[in-house]
Amino acid sequence: MPVRSGWLMPTGQTRQNTRITNIGATTPVNPLGVRSGVLPGTYDGKYRVGGLWMSSTGPMTATVYQGKAVVQGAAVTDGAYPVALDQDITITFADGDPLNDRIDLVVVRVYDNDVDALGKYEAGIEIVKGTPAAAPVAPAAPARSLALFTVKVKKGASAGTGGIDWAGGASTDLRTTTVSSGGILPVYNNAGVPGAYPGQYQDNDNAHFLQRWDGTAWVAYPKEIGGIAPSGTVTTGSYSGQYRDYNGQLQRWNGSAWAAYQPPVEIETTNTGAVALTNWSMVAFSGRRTKSGLCTITATVTRTGAQVNVDSSGNITDEQLCTIPAGWRPATDFEATASDGYGDGAANIRADGRVDLRTWSYNGTLAAGRNIRISATYVL
Repeated sequence: MPVRSGWLMPTGQTRQNTRITNIGATTPVNPLGVRSGVLPGTYDGKYRVGGLWMSSTGPMTATVYQGKAVVQGAAVTDGAYPVALDQDITITFADGDPLNDRIDLVVVRVYDNDVDALGKYEAGIEIVKGTPAAAPVAPAAPARSLALFTVKVKKGASAGTGGIDWAGGASTDLRTTTVSSGGILPVYNNAGVPGAYPGQYQDNDNAHFLQRWDGTAWVAYPKEIGGIAPSGTVTTGSYSGQYRDYNGQLQRWNGSAWAAYQPPVEIETTNTGAVALTNWSMVAFSGRRTKSGLCTITATVTRTGAQVNVDSSGNITDEQLCTIPAGWRPATDFEATASDGYGDGAANIRADGRVDLRTWSYNGTLAAGRNIRISATYVL
């Protein structure tokens, strides 16, 4: 048989002692027992599990492909049996029952006369034939075996009648995974199996995220500790102060529930730093901005020089009013209003912080001594 099991033949080292102290590719389920399963991996690395795969090769036949697995004994003190199929093998299913369908079970099975008294020490791929019934169910897996696939054999199926309905989904993949202790288990047909210890991890491909066993349940784990868990990946927080994105809203776990996070608002104000330019005097200046980026600036200047003529279009050529302090420069234009309410217009800010009166609507002239209030609000 091409199926081999390590530390099984009755020569040399004590077999039970070797198996029970095995620290290789085994995912623990308790202090002595391990999880039966197929070792993950494929030749091209594109899939989680390739070992012990099965596909049809004829009406009543299928091929089981090479791979490695671990089979836990019926009792924890039996230890774990490492097995390897190093050649693809073909298995043949019995013809269907004349009256009812049945479900067969394909397993990798270990025989150990020390514990089963069946007279042999070997491992093999077997078909456990199911019982025909109107509503058939798969048979139970024998002791010291690992279920690989179920195959539904319809009534009357044979090579001469078309055989098993392989194309119609007659086979169901039952393989599960196992990895070395401390490794991250790639989930495959075993997402609901409890963990063995707090801090154990599994990669749940169906849910697309890493999970951590907290002692009672598998908890979704963010990509980075302290990071913001992506939307849809975390239902229950792992620790107080954890953050998640919830459909565009930032939420914080307070230990028992998710609460919308409101960042603290810091307000900075100033009334200095603005400087009046030639022919203008600064009456008042104020700036206010918050951490969110809201920036409000108001400046009031007075004309100290001679009056300024306004052309028929209401334009004043390059009339510079004042400068704004660095860090307080909104990107939008300023609005300008005369103190008597009869004049208004627009102002703009240059890259160097100078504010220019760009347009003005006023009857006649802009006289000396008149106050002009300019203001702007900008949200980053």
